[in-house]
Amino acid sequence: MHIPDGFLSTPVWGTLDLVSAPAVAWVARRAQRDTQDHRIPLLGVMGAFVFAAQMINFPVGPGTSGHLVGGALLAIVLGPAAASLVMVAILALQALIFQDGGVLALGANVFNMALAGVAAGYLPYRLWEGASRSGAIFAAGAFSVITSACLALGQLMISGVPMAGGVLWASLALFLASALMEGAITVAAVRAIERLNPAWIGGPRPASSRALAAVAMTALVMVVVGTLVASAAPDGIQRLTEQGLAADWSQRTVGGVAGLGLIVALCYLGGKLISRRRSA
Repeated sequence: MHIPDGFLSTPVWGTLDLVSAPAVAWVARRAQRDTQDHRIPLLGVMGAFVFAAQMINFPVGPGTSGHLVGGALLAIVLGPAAASLVMVAILALQALIFQDGGVLALGANVFNMALAGVAAGYLPYRLWEGASRSGAIFAAGAFSVITSACLALGQLMISGVPMAGGVLWASLALFLASALMEGAITVAAVRAIERLNPAWIGGPRPASSRALAAVAMTALVMVVVGTLVASAAPDGIQRLTEQGLAADWSQRTVGGVAGLGLIVALCYLGGKLISRRRSA
């Protein structure tokens, strides 16, 4: 779902860069207020988990794949402000080091997935959790992906990327399939995390070191094993923009393991930084 460079027009990517920068600064201030010091290690571990999950593509249609985006999962576990910051870190790392998503288009990808996607995922969870927790979690994951996908498609269309009616409706159908998969995976992931530590999600107590280690090991296994069985087909946006998955398994695995370490460090140091600013 990452938009590469060269497809958005200058007014589109320029506007979204200008909008996303102050929005991320505002989110950082909210995270500074809402994130407790004992939950800072959780930022790095969850960032690693979502980073790893985004590397594993699964088939959603002929010649097309999808992958977990993770905005709703992060919002449910970390809260919306911290979730947005972790997603920004993931997207920036992917664009600047792994060439997954454009550098000039980074503002658009941040707006679509880290800002609008996280907010769209957190809203149904917040509104419907009391009525049906599993249903609310499922809706959060699905709505997050649909929102991000529709924004990306709209930005490509405004930029003049050729998209006939049949292509547009086929893309929407594939994104809907991805959204349903996202909802199901989000429910399973949240339930698994709750079994590891019932007080972890939104709880006042710190996550146990055992639970943190379990999620970190899961992320590592997902990178090493998951990339071996992942679909080689491009996702919906990659297919529209004719971007493929060029790297072989060994390159993706080595890059993924390195990325895990970088995202843990980036999220942890970011959490420490906002904690110091809160204490100052």
